[in-house]
Amino acid sequence: MKVTQAEFVISAVGPDQYPEDALPEIALAGRSNVGKSSLINRMINRKNLARTSSTPGKTQHLNYYRINEDLYFVDFPGYGYAKVSKTQRQVWGKMIEKYLLERDTLKLVLLIVDLRHPPTKDDEMMYDWLKHYDIPICVVATKADKIPKSRWQKHVKQMKEALLLRKTDAFVMYSSETGLGKEELWAHISSAAGLGQEEAQQQEGEHHGEA
Repeated sequence: MKVTQAEFVISAVGPDQYPEDALPEIALAGRSNVGKSSLINRMINRKNLARTSSTPGKTQHLNYYRINEDLYFVDFPGYGYAKVSKTQRQVWGKMIEKYLLERDTLKLVLLIVDLRHPPTKDDEMMYDWLKHYDIPICVVATKADKIPKSRWQKHVKQMKEALLLRKTDAFVMYSSETGLGKEELWAHISSAAGLGQEEAQQQEGEHHGEA
């Protein structure tokens, strides 16, 4: 997908702040410091639209990024960061749960994990929770550039087995540094958001018009 326009829209804390234009939404979930901001920036070819931080727990709201007037990336607060108070974690948890269960325009959750390490308990819980509620998932294993190619498959196998990944769920090996997996991930996102279908319908309409 060619990104011609990308903008930060709002840091939302509740449904009354969510955009109302009914564009498809792709949510990004993952533990703190797993590289969600870097992934967003690489996907949209921008250096720092999504603010990367060396301080985990920086994202405290649902950050909305509008892409090409076609869809939104919705960046969640990172989970599993110990320095955030239990009360704050509960507030985030309720906000995210409400969004995931009630947001009609949500089309796909990208579960971002670190390919270098086995999934954390939080990663496993998030995956199981999303499966329980039948929410579409694509697991994205970042930081592939930090592992020798010869060990990629070993780490992928370890990741899939630990998560008990269903065959029906997409899995993309990714690197924000090299762009590995970028096109494959865009294909999954476009399909979930129905973007390919719209283009096909448009072209079909044009053919009918010519006929």
